[in-house]
Amino acid sequence: MDENAISRVLVEAAIEVHKTLGGPGLLESVYQECLQYELELRGMFVEREVIVPITYKGRSITAPLRCDLIVNKLVIVECKATIDYNKIFEYQLLTYLRLTELKLGLIINFGERYVKDGIHRVVNGL
Repeated sequence: MDENAISRVLVEAAIEVHKTLGGPGLLESVYQECLQYELELRGMFVEREVIVPITYKGRSITAPLRCDLIVNKLVIVECKATIDYNKIFEYQLLTYLRLTELKLGLIINFGERYVKDGIHRVVNGL
C-alpha cells in the first residue's frame, strides 16, 4: 500500500473517530489513541509517539522530537485538537518528514466541527 492509499484510509478512520466520539472537545491524546485503534482495526501497522533523534553538528540532542503516529512506516500523522489552526503545524510536520526521510504527512485537527475541514496534507518530495 502506497502513501496515497494509506492517506485515504487515514481520512476515513479520522472521520469515524470524530463521529464516534461526538466531534470536537476532547484532548488530543484521546483522539490520537482512538485513531491508532481505528487504524489497527483497518489492518494498518501504527507506531505511536515515535522518537525522532536529532543530531546537531555530530552531537545527539537530548530532547528528541516525537511523532504522534507513523502508519505503515510511510505516513506521519500529527493529531491536533484546537480551534485555532496555525500554519506552523505544517512547517513542523515538514521538518519531521525531512528528518525521517518520509514523503507524506497528515495533520488531523479534531478541533474542527467537521474533521474533514481539519485535515492538511504535507509532502516532502512526493
